[in-house]
Amino acid sequence: MPVIEVERQLLPLLDSPNQGARFYNPDLPSTEPFVPGHRTCAGCGPSIQYRMTSKAAGDNTILVGPTGCMYVANSSYLCTPYNVPWAHTQIGSAGSFTAGVAAAYEAMIRKGKWKGSFPNIICEAGDGSASDIGLASISGALYRNHDCLIICYDNEQYANTGIQASSRTPYGGMTTFSPPGPMVPEAKTLFPKDLARMMAAGHPHCYVATASVGYPIDLMNKVRKGLNHKGAAYLMIYTPCQKGFVYETPRSIDLGRLVVECGLYPIWEWNPETRAYDYSFRPRNMRPVSEYLKLQGRFGHLHAEHIAKLQNFANEQWRMMGVELPEALIRAADAKNLVDMASAEQAAAIAQTI
Repeated sequence: MPVIEVERQLLPLLDSPNQGARFYNPDLPSTEPFVPGHRTCAGCGPSIQYRMTSKAAGDNTILVGPTGCMYVANSSYLCTPYNVPWAHTQIGSAGSFTAGVAAAYEAMIRKGKWKGSFPNIICEAGDGSASDIGLASISGALYRNHDCLIICYDNEQYANTGIQASSRTPYGGMTTFSPPGPMVPEAKTLFPKDLARMMAAGHPHCYVATASVGYPIDLMNKVRKGLNHKGAAYLMIYTPCQKGFVYETPRSIDLGRLVVECGLYPIWEWNPETRAYDYSFRPRNMRPVSEYLKLQGRFGHLHAEHIAKLQNFANEQWRMMGVELPEALIRAADAKNLVDMASAEQAAAIAQTI
């Protein structure tokens, strides 16, 4: 039997005169693989990301959803918001299941059992699956270079099961597993796992990038770059969670921009051909971390010393990207120039209600 060559899709990048533009909308595809009427919370960052991602990928797409917010909220009562094939897998098997789908389609196409082009295969894993429970299987899929895109929708906590801390929860973040108190006033004491860099360093043949829902065109173009890359690709996307972050529901996109502008979520790409990071993305403004923290109840307990520690962390991120720091951000890394967000006692009471 003759072997049939696997035909892959090539998605054109969206034209944008300014990658940081907020209201510029180029000619987006009219298709809606992720339809309205789902059961996620108002302002849900992961669902915003899901719509952008699936819209960029198009109708010839297969979605894989490990256990997490977007599985539980969107597959109840035999009803889902997906207009394309979607499959649920266990939280720890995101990579192995996705790799199996990719390998199966390649085999079926080569044997003539599937007509048409290779589908866009996308796994959407929350940070609990991608950075903790399913890390090994995702690493295996990337290492074996299966032709798929694995996305971590990063809401920085286990939001599905009651807002517990994950390895992506930021320093100072209040969760049910990291409440502030007299002995640990800052709540979460560790900085988040640098997951995307781990993937780039450990799987240098893959396309790896970070993105945020605050920059839709950049996000959608990176989805298309990952899908156009022949082999495995990995994308980590900042997706705020209104329930866990405790903010006003219309502010999801604002937070998606502020987290980049304050340096807590660097935006970059790893080029597998040159084996180099691309830090060319620059937000229009650079802001102190306090501008981002003050919009969220999960940081309301922080003292000046904790805010300064976060500012110093952000400053090091800017330096890593080769950005010259303005004097205001250098001063903001000194606790003497800051004030407390609120008292730890008040925040402790809030921790009992989430």
